[in-house]
Amino acid sequence: MKSKMKVRKSAAKRYHVTGSDKIMRESAKRNHKNYHKSAAQERRLDVNKEVSKSDKKRARRTLGI
Repeated sequence: MKSKMKVRKSAAKRYHVTGSDKIMRESAKRNHKNYHKSAAQERRLDVNKEVSKSDKKRARRTLGI
C-alpha cells in the first residue's frame, strides 16, 4: 500500500500556491530592524514574490504537490 506524501509544515507556512499554479513567497528582510529602511523600500518588500525557477522544484516537493 502506497502512503500519502506529507506536507512539510514549515514549507506550508512559507509558501502558498495561486490559482494559476504559481508558488508565492514573502520577501526577505521584512521582519525586524525596519527603522532604518525607507518607506519606499518597505513598500517594495511588502509585495509577495514568485519563487525562482531554480527553487520551484524543491518548493513543490516540500509542499507535496
